Amino acid sequence: MTSNIGNIDSKFRYILVAAKRTRQLQAGAKPVISTPSKKLTRVAQEEVASGLVKYDIVEEAKPAKKRAKETKGH
Repeated sequence: MTSNIGNIDSKFRYILVAAKRTRQLQAGAKPVISTPSKKLTRVAQEEVASGLVKYDIVEEAKPAKKRAKETKGH
């Protein structure tokens, strides 16, 4: 199914979003599409590929560079 990942920029992100959506479905969330598949993983993949699952890209904060004095042990 990763050959059809919709508008997601990478297969890695597609897998992460689909996995999170699968956990939501397992916890009782209702599917937003109707599909003949009974497997929640497949349902989640189809929802993500169709662009029906919203997600945010959160960038990690980069650690501040240490000053030269701190790295020399002063």
